[in-house]
Parts: sequence; C-alpha cells; structure tokens
Amino acid sequence: MAEHLADLAPCPFLPSVDRVHKAAEMRVLGRNRGEEFYLLALTCAQSLWLQGLPAQAVLLLNRAFSADLREDAEILRMWPLPYAAMHWVMSNRKDEHFVGNPRRHFQHLATRMVEPRKVMRSWRAWACWAYACKIFPEYPADEKQIVEEGVVEPGREKIAEGLREHGLKGEDLLWERWL
Repeated sequence: MAEHLADLAPCPFLPSVDRVHKAAEMRVLGRNRGEEFYLLALTCAQSLWLQGLPAQAVLLLNRAFSADLREDAEILRMWPLPYAAMHWVMSNRKDEHFVGNPRRHFQHLATRMVEPRKVMRSWRAWACWAYACKIFPEYPADEKQIVEEGVVEPGREKIAEGLREHGLKGEDLLWERWL
C-alpha cells in the first residue's frame, strides 16, 4: 500500500490534504457519525486518492454517504454530498490504479445495506452504481446474485425517486448533475 502522496491531481470536490491520512483515524470519533465524521471521511478519501488508491477512496466516500447529517448541516454548504467526488474518482483513476469492479461493489452495497438509515443509504449506493455502470460499461454485474436473490437493477427515474423520498432535499438533483 502506498504511504505517500503521489503525483496526482487532487479531486476538486474533496478537501485539500497536506499529509497522508488513514481511514483508521476515523476510529477516534467512535459512534459519532455527524459533521466531523463526514469531513474526516472526505479528507481521508482525498488522501487515499492522492496515494493512488482509488478503490479505497471510493470506500471512504461510501462512509461519507453514511454520515448522519441534517439537510441544513453547515458542512454541506462547503462540501455537498460527494456525488461529484465519487464520479470524479471513478472517471479519473489511472489504468494502473486498482479500482476493482465498482458496479458489483455498489450492487452488493445497495442490496446488503444495514441500519442505520438503511433505505436512504441503499438508494445512495444505487445512485453510485448508476455512475459505475456509465463509467465502466464493460464491468459485469453480479448475475448470480441477480438471479438467486431476485435483484432488480433500478433505472434512473427509480433512483431519483428513491433519493427524493429518502434522501436530503435536492439530493436527486445533485446526483443527476453527474449522470
């Protein structure tokens, strides 16, 4: 694993970093999933991106999406929900940097979500899945899971509807800007 910041352009949708941040830093917050957790998840995602670890940056963006934020949270004015960052990281990763199969990752995340805020977080995972399908059209779904569990991949309107019903105000529009 890289332990230094690589010569990569930073993601313009994430906070700047001047040192390596590790996901383990988030443990100090305990069960706090508020604004401080959100900002630290975004910061760690940027650091991981700059270390040439886009798959791990995606995981930290997933954690940011799990933050317990009110729609009027001050942090969201400066750092909106990271749909733009998620799209940017997947779109700008270098071929030699491991990203895994984001389509399958988000399919599993969306269909295996647990509390808290399970339904909202599941729709957010489907929203990121839609980005992955667009960015990586050659990456396969988990067909076995689709058949065995009867998973129905939602279309654009269904995802937007899920975000409108269960997400923050305007979240569907924020997501659709990058679709």
